[in-house]
Amino acid sequence: MLSTTKAMTAVPFPSQPPVGSVPPPLPSTSTVSGAATETTPVLALKELVASLYREQNKVQNLLSSLGFALRSFNNLNQFLELTPLMAARMTDADGSALILFKANGRAQLEQLHCHDPQFGRAIEQALRQLDAALNNGNGSPAAGSTSVLLDGHIRHCLGATVRLHSTPILVKNVERGRLYIFSRHPDYVWTQTRRKLLQLVADQTAVAIANSELTVELRAKERQDRELEIASDIQLRLLPRQCPKIRGLELAARCCPADRVGGDYYDFIPSNYDQLQQTPTGDAEGFETSSVPWSIAIGDVMGKGVPAGLIMTMTRGMLRAEVLNRHCPSQILQHLNRVMYADLDHSHRFVTLFYSEYHPETQVLSYSNAAHNPPLLWQVATRSVQRLDTEGMLIGLDLESQYQDAQVQLAPGDIVIYYTDGFTEAANANGDRFEEAHLIGAFESACQHLSNPQAILDYLFEQVQQFVGAENNPRDDMTLIVMQVKSTE
Repeated sequence: MLSTTKAMTAVPFPSQPPVGSVPPPLPSTSTVSGAATETTPVLALKELVASLYREQNKVQNLLSSLGFALRSFNNLNQFLELTPLMAARMTDADGSALILFKANGRAQLEQLHCHDPQFGRAIEQALRQLDAALNNGNGSPAAGSTSVLLDGHIRHCLGATVRLHSTPILVKNVERGRLYIFSRHPDYVWTQTRRKLLQLVADQTAVAIANSELTVELRAKERQDRELEIASDIQLRLLPRQCPKIRGLELAARCCPADRVGGDYYDFIPSNYDQLQQTPTGDAEGFETSSVPWSIAIGDVMGKGVPAGLIMTMTRGMLRAEVLNRHCPSQILQHLNRVMYADLDHSHRFVTLFYSEYHPETQVLSYSNAAHNPPLLWQVATRSVQRLDTEGMLIGLDLESQYQDAQVQLAPGDIVIYYTDGFTEAANANGDRFEEAHLIGAFESACQHLSNPQAILDYLFEQVQQFVGAENNPRDDMTLIVMQVKSTE
């Protein structure tokens, strides 16, 4: 017994740790055949962390690919092909379907991603049932009711064993379609994270659709701008590029459209067809005649833009044809009105036109007015301004309109201005208009202090611009012709 006791007392007993000290950690390893291995809880925790890390990397890579496709693809269909694939992979679903709504409210399967053909057949059957239901409803429903019906039909056709979830695709707060994911796995859980990921794919799809539509609109606008540039160039070529040299007259003219294509018109037309043919473009440039009467016309189509420009072009061609018939001014307007009446009646647009003929030998100006702004005549002898006007209705308003003739004897130094209502209707920031009285005052001042038509024309345009304001532009087309009678010596 003694030896046994000695042996027992020879083994030291472990001392107790002091009060308040941290106890040593529990051992995390166990010895099996001399090797250290980790316990099952730690292995499970590490595996869970690794799985979450892999899942996070997968989602990040998928989102990066989706963002790259959104930035790089010029074709919307290329991006839409990726949408169901990305939705299925991000949400760990068996498949996904992208269904878009047409303009008439009907639904169309745009893209489908799944390995089981039964999903595709079920969705196509659901779309057929939806079309039948809409047809029986005798009308196209709103997008909201379409999506409700669509969800119900797809759930019914897929069956109760398939987990189905969806989210709307909203473009400018309008539902343009739905993105579906489905899974047969009985333990598939629709978590908050999966819902957000599906919504993220749907939002990216909405951005792609909006970008595509914006691109289409921009291309259409660019094409329209090019067409307007061509129309503007053609219209400018139809107007006289410079004033003709008429014996006894000095002329200046300018047309400033408010837009690229305008409805104002002016022209100089010799009454002799042979002399009209002598010019390269038929606009009476660069030659002088001593005895042939010249027609001076100015007009304005009600309205602006391309429609007004087309009517202006039509008016120009028809008026030139009528001038060659050598009728008096009132008959020319009457014939022009009858020819253009049918076309203008359907267009709901009308034309104001002042037509005059100047005879170089007699210095007589014959004229007739179709409701246009009356030209103003400055007479040197009286140093006063008078209006040149006759009664007459708009071209195209009444088939039986009658027009009157008048004439005035001009003298050397007399000045006539032809203008459109863009001058008198030009408004400043306060809404006040330039008006005819203001134009007459500016015209009188110009005739008293300026010596040639070009200077008078520049002065009148400057006066209107000062009235409107340097920062503003006139809202209507502005056209002005200045004609001064020179000495025949």
